[in-house]
Amino acid sequence: MNLRVIGLAAVVVFTTLLPLAASAGPAGGPAGHAAPRAVPQAPVIQKSGNGDVRAVERCGPALTSRDGIEAQTCVLTENGDTWGRTYYRNASGEELRSVLSLMGPGGRTVQSHCAVRDGGEPGSCETPRERSAGKPARYWAVAEFAGSADGSGPLLLRSGSNSAAPSAS
Repeated sequence: MNLRVIGLAAVVVFTTLLPLAASAGPAGGPAGHAAPRAVPQAPVIQKSGNGDVRAVERCGPALTSRDGIEAQTCVLTENGDTWGRTYYRNASGEELRSVLSLMGPGGRTVQSHCAVRDGGEPGSCETPRERSAGKPARYWAVAEFAGSADGSGPLLLRSGSNSAAPSAS
């Protein structure tokens, strides 16, 4: 139990500090502007399938590891439901394992385990949709990519949904 609390606290600290590191700006670019990347850019507002309802995505920065993994993690809300999604591209040369965690008010946590195929093609992983308990801003998602298909390898990339409030585009 104590290890789980410490792990959750570490994730919270990491996702809180990541925007500070990102505000320094990527190499070769001005502060606050993302460098070009190959991960599919998640829109701030994405239209859902029925044409008149919109899912809102709050996404963190797109990150790239030196091992060839690119990811961007988001929290989505629509019609009173909330869920997490990570967009990724794996050019590491091996199949990996990803764990996507959606954390919300009252210690609520939902996880999904996803196989991440090699080959550089974009993919995504989602948590199950849950009824929202509180405001969407009280949710955050974290995806961790491990260096082997069974998840026992080293942590290669951690991506969080720690962005500013969404704006319409």
